[in-house]
Formats: sequence, C-alpha cells, structure tokens
Amino acid sequence: MPAFHGMRRALVALAFTVPLAAVGADRGATVASSGNGDGAPPCASCHGADGGGNAAAGYPRLAGLPAEYLAAQLHAFADGRRVNAVMKPTASALSDADIAAVAEHYAQMAPPAGDGGTPGDHPQGRRIAQDGLWEQGVPACTTCHGPDGRGVGSVFPPLAGQHANYLRNQIEAWQSGDRHDDPHGLMASVAGRLEADQAAAVAEYFAALPATRQ
Repeated sequence: MPAFHGMRRALVALAFTVPLAAVGADRGATVASSGNGDGAPPCASCHGADGGGNAAAGYPRLAGLPAEYLAAQLHAFADGRRVNAVMKPTASALSDADIAAVAEHYAQMAPPAGDGGTPGDHPQGRRIAQDGLWEQGVPACTTCHGPDGRGVGSVFPPLAGQHANYLRNQIEAWQSGDRHDDPHGLMASVAGRLEADQAAAVAEYFAALPATRQ
C-alpha cells in the first residue's frame, strides 16, 4: 500500500506539472509572435519569426541563446543597465513570467544560419578572438566566450553566428557606457581598449562562424 500511495502522489504531481510546462511554452510562443497584450509588441516584429534577428538593422539573433542570459538581458533593459529606446518600453511591459517564458521559448529554437562568409576571410578578427591583443591589454574573446565563441553558461553568451552589426554596436555601447550589465565591468574594460577597426574585424569574424545552440 505505501508503494501504491507513493506512485499515486507522483502521478498527481506529474499531472499538474506537465500542463504548467505546456502553459509556459505556449505563453512564450504567444509573446514572441503576438506580444503580451499589455504593451509589449511581438518580439518577431524585429527579431523575425525564426528568432534570427535582422543583420542589416543590427537586431540580434535570439534563437538558441541560453534562457538565463536572455532573461537577464530583458531585466537589464527594463531597469536601465542596458540603454535602448526600443527595448526599454518593451521589456518594461513584460511581467517576470512573460520574461521567463519568452526566454525559454527562444532558447529552445534552433539557430538559423549566420551572416555567411568564411572565418578565414577575417585574419585580424580571428587573431583578436583566438589570441587577443596583449600589447593593448585585450585578452582573447574565447577566454570567456568559449571555444569558437560558442558561449559559456548564462553570463558569457555565444558570439558565433551573431550578426556583425549587433556585435559591433554592443562593443560601442560598452565603450560609451550605454551598456553596463557585465560582471565586474569586464566587457567595458576590454571594449575600451579596442580601436574601431578592431571591433569591426572581430565582429565580422564571429558572424562568419556557424551558430550553435548552447
């Protein structure tokens, strides 16, 4: 009998857990495609139905990025640690539940193909990414962002396959102080040591690498 009651409790818990998970998944898809009905527009209007972003406009790829990282960025937009005139009101209109749901939605999506090109076409960018510029105090990007820029955990996001315009814009945002959500000011310090042509080169190198889901 005790075994029966234990199994019964487990089945009851599962019966409640599965529908709740499905509700969360549905909510994330709804926010992404249609907005939240409370002031936040559809994410897809800028980031695309496939979560691939917009290379020309500098809107980032979201598909395949870690859910914890995506959620943290939405909170940073809402509280001003990341400055963006479009994302500030959008993120502020999302509830914590909306943020968690839409972040998980994009994390489960397969990343589309990147900007194309060949990493070998960007030797200066490859050097910065893989070896750093120690004469300028710039460590290799892969030290924190992992081999081939695939990302490490929820703090260091994947760079591979992300749009070059977006990556360059973020380096400039750290340089200007418009973005200051990085741990211990690490990226602000590194970005401040890069020249404009170096920032562009390393952004183009990572954009040419294939995107993977972390």
